[in-house]
Amino acid sequence: MSFAIDLLGYSAAVLTTLAFVPQVVKTWRSKSAHDLSGLTLGAFSLGVFLWFVYGVALGAAPIIAANATTFILSLALVVLKVRHS
Repeated sequence: MSFAIDLLGYSAAVLTTLAFVPQVVKTWRSKSAHDLSGLTLGAFSLGVFLWFVYGVALGAAPIIAANATTFILSLALVVLKVRHS
């Protein structure tokens, strides 16, 4: 049963993290972050960071991996927002 739960967690982690990549790529290529809400990016980044901390507290590798990666991607968008707005 644990394998199935881990597989579920890793599947969710991969899908939610990969879903965020096109926005980062689009913003990077267009050098335009005008349409991105700074408030939304801030709240999202903080939420992802808190999920990461929660995953660390639980020792849940899928939560840790997904949210560490997504946090880096969200920080990249914050940087692009500041740089290109």
